[in-house]
Amino acid sequence: MLAELNIANVLVLDIETVPITSTFDELSDDFKALWEKKSSNIADGEDPRETFFDKAGIYAEFSKIVCISVGAFVTNNENGNTGLRIKSFAGGNEQKILSDFAELLNLKYSHASSSLCGHNIKEFDVPFVCRRMLVNGVRLPKILDIAGKKPWEVNYIDTMQLWKFGDYKSYTSLNLLAALFNIPTPKDDIDGSQVAGVYWRDNDLDRIVTYCQKDVITTAQILLKYKSIPIIKEQDIAFV
Repeated sequence: MLAELNIANVLVLDIETVPITSTFDELSDDFKALWEKKSSNIADGEDPRETFFDKAGIYAEFSKIVCISVGAFVTNNENGNTGLRIKSFAGGNEQKILSDFAELLNLKYSHASSSLCGHNIKEFDVPFVCRRMLVNGVRLPKILDIAGKKPWEVNYIDTMQLWKFGDYKSYTSLNLLAALFNIPTPKDDIDGSQVAGVYWRDNDLDRIVTYCQKDVITTAQILLKYKSIPIIKEQDIAFV
């Protein structure tokens, strides 16, 4: 599969999510009760008021997307090198983020040869995006509307799943693979556990966008390593 994959048809993506409100107390009474029930299943004995801010961000029912970053493989017209074009959809209006992202998918990634790539994309990013699209009344683009499709008809490239080679025992982080393949990455400013605080407390969306874009670049480089293709040089990465 990877040997035959045309990277020109691949869109690499990563998302960043935060709790739907800045505090537990801002939730409606119904959602407070629902989170308390959810929290009792995922955090034995912990106060749901305390767990909400730290843990709600991974559940689409209790959080929202604040950034979707994507990367498209291109050929540099000047030197013929493989390049990467990075674009981000970010802000406090989740409906607009998802609508703009859906427009891109419908416009450029709706044909049968299109693929989406990400690290743990099958278990997190894609399901999360689809659920939040439905909540926000955004019609699922063709590439995300997989109901009734057979597994081999779903064009998702998961760099974490590919690394498993059928082994279901462990999770391998993006950072570990980057280090293993000697892929240069910028010094981390934040990590995933800090995104909620940066958004709700620091009001610094730019830091989140930068972090999300870095993961897209790293994922793209790992995919190239999987295909035994030279990684993209820094000067061939463009932000649009």
